[in-house]
Amino acid sequence: MAMTWQQVVALATELPEVAESTWWRRPALKVGGKGFARLRSEAEGGLALVCEMAEKEALLASGDPTFYTTPHYDGYPHILIDLDRIEPDQLREMLDAAWWLSAPAKLRKQRAR
Repeated sequence: MAMTWQQVVALATELPEVAESTWWRRPALKVGGKGFARLRSEAEGGLALVCEMAEKEALLASGDPTFYTTPHYDGYPHILIDLDRIEPDQLREMLDAAWWLSAPAKLRKQRAR
C-alpha cells in the first residue's frame, strides 16, 4: 500500500509540536524549527528522513528496496524511503526516531515523563 504525503503528515503530527513546513522548498516536517522529514521531488523521489548513521548503514545493508540513498546523501544521517513500499507501522517508528534526534532537549524531556 502506497503511503501519501498526507498520511506521513498524519502520522508525524501525532508527535508533540510537529509542524508542516518547507525545507529546501519542498514539503517538510519540523519540530522546534528543525527539519526531520522532507518529501523529495528529485527523480528518485521518496521521503528523506533523519536517522542515525548506523541505522542508515544497517537499512542499506539489509537489501530491502524500501530504503535507499543517492550520492547527495552519502555521509549524511538521512535515509531515503520509498513510500510505495513502507508499511505504516514501520514508518511511524522511524518518524518517532527522527523526532527524537531532532526535537529540542526540553521537548524530549517532557515526552520522556
